[in-house]
Amino acid sequence: MNYPDFQIDWLRAFVATVDAGSLSGAAPLVHRSQSAVSMQIKKLEAALGRTVLLRGPRQMELTPAGAELLAYARRMLALQAETQTALFGPRLEGRVRLGVPDDYAATYLTPVLRSFASRHMGVEIDLTCEQSTALIPRVLKGELDVALVSRDKAQRGRLLFQEPLVWVAAAQYEAWRRDPLPIAVYEAGSMARSATLSALSAKGRAYRIVYHSSSLAGQLAAVESGLAIAVLTRCSVPAGLQILQNLPTEYDLPTLGAMEVTVMRSKASLRSPAVDAIYEQMVQTLARN
Repeated sequence: MNYPDFQIDWLRAFVATVDAGSLSGAAPLVHRSQSAVSMQIKKLEAALGRTVLLRGPRQMELTPAGAELLAYARRMLALQAETQTALFGPRLEGRVRLGVPDDYAATYLTPVLRSFASRHMGVEIDLTCEQSTALIPRVLKGELDVALVSRDKAQRGRLLFQEPLVWVAAAQYEAWRRDPLPIAVYEAGSMARSATLSALSAKGRAYRIVYHSSSLAGQLAAVESGLAIAVLTRCSVPAGLQILQNLPTEYDLPTLGAMEVTVMRSKASLRSPAVDAIYEQMVQTLARN
């Protein structure tokens, strides 16, 4: 029996779309246009004879056939990268001390590390998850080599994209109806906390801080239990929580801005090929301008 060939470009487009969650997000990962990525996936599906991706409410979702194919596709891409490194270039080695806030880790760091690890298996990643306000000083002191952070000052780091801030709540508890408004916030010094309190004060909305925590998990626990509403980055909102918008006038919440997400690196790391490589991977994967 003659089986169809799965071209490596089709598999690369497929994996990139899964990692990015959308065709538009996958396009810069594979250096192709969105239409070209769509065409490569269509060719893959035609060869397979089954659909591998469907458009879901928030992102592209794997079909059972796609889920089965994904593991094989990753292994084939990793083997290709290993072969290219063995035949055409020296193995990159070293250690990178990398920082990222909890709310950016899953959505934004995961596709970066997947792409990086498949090509540079000799590099050790030492990951630190803290708030941006804690990570930035550590990069400046050279305690971290590179970090994905929310910008605290103009021109700090290399701007990648803007991440909206949103009000979230557990719909069944309707905590937004209470007066004063119960809110959960990050600990003092947090940029999201400052933005939240400033917006409420400017609107004249009475509020009461009922919970504060330095962790995303803590914020989610407070909101999911109905204890409070909170302001989170949109990328970190789980499916079970409601983004509050178009509320009745009497419960209207102030409009929030967006965080400027940047990648920073320490001066001490400027001579490190391993840090060069992951910095370039972050820009290539995440930059939207």
